[in-house]
Amino acid sequence: MLTLYHCAAARSFRPLWTLEEVGGIPYELKMLPFPPRVFAKEYMAINPLGTIPLLVDGDTRMTESAAIAQYIVTRYGPTPLNVGVNEPAYGAFLNWLHFGEATLTFPQTIVLRYTELEPEERRQPQVAADYAKWFLGRLRAIESVVADHETICAGRFTAADISVGYALLLATRLGLSPQFGPAVAAYWQRLKTREGYLRAVAAENDAGDAQGVARRA
Repeated sequence: MLTLYHCAAARSFRPLWTLEEVGGIPYELKMLPFPPRVFAKEYMAINPLGTIPLLVDGDTRMTESAAIAQYIVTRYGPTPLNVGVNEPAYGAFLNWLHFGEATLTFPQTIVLRYTELEPEERRQPQVAADYAKWFLGRLRAIESVVADHETICAGRFTAADISVGYALLLATRLGLSPQFGPAVAAYWQRLKTREGYLRAVAAENDAGDAQGVARRA
């Protein structure tokens, strides 16, 4: 059985969403308060980085959310969420899968840090505003794709949509969604009504309630 260490609405939502979209993979969801390096210091003994996610699959241990999504759809396939090396969209799949984390999520973590996580005296509104603009500028690449397509690549929903979709979820939490372009807004609406997404949200909430970990706003 896989074990996924997760904080509500954190990057670890990517592998959780992936597990629920693939379906039929036994897993245990361990909920932690955010950030765990501050509020669950015992977690550092399991993951010295103190970061979320952590996936444990036998001897395999992974901490990168987009890589975990890719691992799940390849290791536990076949599934249409993966794009095979012989498919024309394979390169686009890899690009968008990692674009969701490296290009879209990174600047938002700076916004989160300097608006919420730092003590009041260390918060930097200008830094947060600059990185929010960075994120929204990069989001134009998604706007141009989903203006003409239901999904990001391969003509179907894949793990790349999950990776990009989490960045849109985080943007919504940070109050940036009113600045989405019309195509991205419609795309996000499609993603968050998927059954797999809704199951992942329910799994997160149920596990948090059962384990006494408060839901994040």
